[in-house]
Amino acid sequence: MSAFDIATQLTQTVAALLLAPLFTGFMNQCRAWLQNRRAPALLVPAWNLRKLFARQPVVATGASPLFRAAPYAVFGAMVAAAAIIPILGTGLPFGTAADAIALIGLFATARVFVCLAAMDIGTAFGTLGARREMMLGFLAEPALLMIVFVASLISSSTGLPAITENLATRTLGLYPSLAFTAVAFTMVTLAENARIPIDNPATHLELTMVHEAMLLEYSGRHLALMEWAAALKLFNFACIGIALFAPWGLATAGSGPLALIASVPVLLVKLAAVAAGLSLIEALSAKLRVFRAPEFLAAAFLLAVLGLLVRVLLGA
Repeated sequence: MSAFDIATQLTQTVAALLLAPLFTGFMNQCRAWLQNRRAPALLVPAWNLRKLFARQPVVATGASPLFRAAPYAVFGAMVAAAAIIPILGTGLPFGTAADAIALIGLFATARVFVCLAAMDIGTAFGTLGARREMMLGFLAEPALLMIVFVASLISSSTGLPAITENLATRTLGLYPSLAFTAVAFTMVTLAENARIPIDNPATHLELTMVHEAMLLEYSGRHLALMEWAAALKLFNFACIGIALFAPWGLATAGSGPLALIASVPVLLVKLAAVAAGLSLIEALSAKLRVFRAPEFLAAAFLLAVLGLLVRVLLGA
């Protein structure tokens, strides 16, 4: 473990914390442009977080300590996930301690805390959103595991930095297994982050919302942590997609400070492309009924399994 690797670890973790609200803000801008609306300012999510952190939270009388601890646990899980994902470089000391399967476990841990906190108060909307969230997670996690298995078969490792470095140094070519898993990963990303066609983050209609229904009882800094964690989760999924399907431009282990600095503009360009692509999918899609969501995620799982079979049987 070198000083450069430690600097890479700290730099990318701080970068994730700062860029996550901006990434969400840019996605909101892209959606507004595609819908021919006036776009909000890029820093609106960051301003909202600052405003919420300045307010005292209002907690329900019957809330247990779990309700108060959940925002910190969820936010901590998302920060830990950002430390595992190779965002700016592959030389990550923390990345060797947890592989891609553990990363999925962190997402599952955050989901469990959010759902338990939503049911803790006993409101109808919180319980409804928690049940829907667990249903979506139950269907999305197997597809995400299959995507990881395909990448691990190609690189012979389950560590995300090792997978990224292996894919980045391979000869440029067409890999059908990665093509299938890329489509599956896009579908899982939309479902896991409560985006259209599974959920609409801009709505507060009680009968349709999933993620927002679980946050109705939160306020002040607790709500700020939940919103920041949601932005971090979307940012983490974008970076996982970049690491698996467009890993070029990252600073490799021991490459030096110049490579780390050069990876920053490359990351910003990739994030802009991901935000534009996801926003285009959302603009062209209609929200599905809740009972159609299993079909959507089943299709993602089948595409991931197809990619796995193509890799195992054909080696492509």
